[in-house]
Amino acid sequence: MRLLLLGCSGFVGRELVPLLLELGHELTLVSRQLQPFPVLVGERLNCIQGDPADPASWAGTGLELAVAQADGVVNLAGEPIAERRWTPAHRELLLRSRVRSTELLVAAMARQQRPPAVLVNGSAVGYYGASLQAQFSESSPAGSDFLAEICQQWEAAADQVPTGCRLVKLRIGIVLAADGGALGKMLPVFRMGFGGPVGTGRQWMSWIHRHDLCRLIATALEDGSYSGVYNAVSPQPTTMGAFAAALGQVMGRPSLLPVPAPVLQLLLGDGAQVVLEGQQVLPERLLAQGFSFSHPDLNAALAAATSPALR
Repeated sequence: MRLLLLGCSGFVGRELVPLLLELGHELTLVSRQLQPFPVLVGERLNCIQGDPADPASWAGTGLELAVAQADGVVNLAGEPIAERRWTPAHRELLLRSRVRSTELLVAAMARQQRPPAVLVNGSAVGYYGASLQAQFSESSPAGSDFLAEICQQWEAAADQVPTGCRLVKLRIGIVLAADGGALGKMLPVFRMGFGGPVGTGRQWMSWIHRHDLCRLIATALEDGSYSGVYNAVSPQPTTMGAFAAALGQVMGRPSLLPVPAPVLQLLLGDGAQVVLEGQQVLPERLLAQGFSFSHPDLNAALAAATSPALR
């Protein structure tokens, strides 16, 4: 397939792009960086520099032509949620980087005589809001906090795909790999022997190993039976306390010192809620569809993610 990729030049893209190339696809990667993967650039990987949330990036012929030529699109575009304080300006950036980029993409798809046949669009488990008790499946209602509002608007923008385009919306949990994301930030602390649960440790973590997420995206592109909303999470959600204990065990380090909530709130402001609150999310539709997780178990997933051979 000829694939157009947005928001795939960072943490997830580092594994997704090589996987899609290995599967034989031809890729056009849209990124604010000139060459995110210079080693991989060749006959089947082309890069277009631009910001998919900026209308000016769509005014040139390169991106419009890439949409016209694409058989499928993967859209994961969006600023990182928990890396800066949520000032009003940053809240607007978090929302615009997801919603506006998707609106512009879908509008470009609608302008084509032959639009792409499939769009795999990102979303997040934040769609459901936070809860210590509730379980959430794909049929659960949306929450009412800021993250839930972002996800609802993000998905609503994707819903405007042209008639005949198969839409797959992935509500993604915490993605595990050693070179970034939440695990990448925790590993140095645990290696020094200072690791432990964040906040109370009772909050839920719905997670997925990066390899499984990338396999899921590839499967959703290729398998026409995938359509609608899927929770992109392992079938075994855990609590932050259990996660810290498992990580400490895998690394042979203690996991006794909790990171106090006020410290995170001082560093991240409202963004601390991403790790201080959580939700227990189950991948009911993926299991019903027969998707096979390579790393469904947390201990095995952490061992794979932290293995020197896989870093």
